[in-house]
Amino acid sequence: MPLDPDVAALLAQMPAFDPNRTPAAVRAEGERRRPPARHDGTLSTRDLVVAGADGAIGARHYLPSGGSADRGLLIYFHGGGFVLGDLESHDAVCRALASGSQAAVLAVDYRLAPEHPFPCGVDDAWAALRWARDHAGELGADPANLAVGGDSAGGNLAAVTALRARDAGLALRLQLLVYPGTDFSARRPSLAENAGYVLTPEAMEWFERHYSPDPTDWRASPLLAPDLAGVAPAVVLTCEYDPLRDEGNAFAERLRDAGVAVEHVQVPGMIHGALNLTELIPAAGVLLETSCRALQAAFGQA
Repeated sequence: MPLDPDVAALLAQMPAFDPNRTPAAVRAEGERRRPPARHDGTLSTRDLVVAGADGAIGARHYLPSGGSADRGLLIYFHGGGFVLGDLESHDAVCRALASGSQAAVLAVDYRLAPEHPFPCGVDDAWAALRWARDHAGELGADPANLAVGGDSAGGNLAAVTALRARDAGLALRLQLLVYPGTDFSARRPSLAENAGYVLTPEAMEWFERHYSPDPTDWRASPLLAPDLAGVAPAVVLTCEYDPLRDEGNAFAERLRDAGVAVEHVQVPGMIHGALNLTELIPAAGVLLETSCRALQAAFGQA
């Protein structure tokens, strides 16, 4: 399918990524360009602190009005290449997920590289899930009704956390993976095919340089995990014009081959980062709609 026309119009206005800028400069620019937050009053929110192995982790709790104590809880990890992103960058996404699914959401402000290189973010994600399980009642949810999710780098963290949960005997209802990065060790065709769409080769090299993972470590490249059997059911959403498309597709296929229940949707005409751009790209709303339906089904709220 051709590139969505709203995507094409947006790309024509976007400045080229400058790989010579520091993470601090790129973060500051992102904050300046961030649209004002919109609160519709249907959710209660609060910022809180999650106990991690290496100190406190910031988080934000979203709770829809009404519902019952057995509602589900999604622990959500934002995208940003492990270098960018925070609670504000994905506030609209988390609000939409909570409102659309009627599940509680806990957004995790995990530590970022290069100040905190691999595997700090991985360890924060795991600590946040365990904290959420132990405090689910305080978050208006059932500790037996948990899911993890994230987009891009956050999808990577969700996939790795789901594997750690399996190994620890911590049951999850779902892993929601939106255009996840799953393999630092290989260069697949979509990297070259979609090199001009947001996530350019220069940008990807910049993110990888600052994150500095061991590409063969499954905690960085969950596609390389020795065994995926027994991990939580998955919804994997990929985009046609995304450099990470092929590794997301490969992860969905490998999960399926391992006997894991998988719903895989590749969205035509879309680019990496579209989840955050639904107001500018209406067709990207399918990413949110599919995610909300999956959460409702996983939590028995469909």
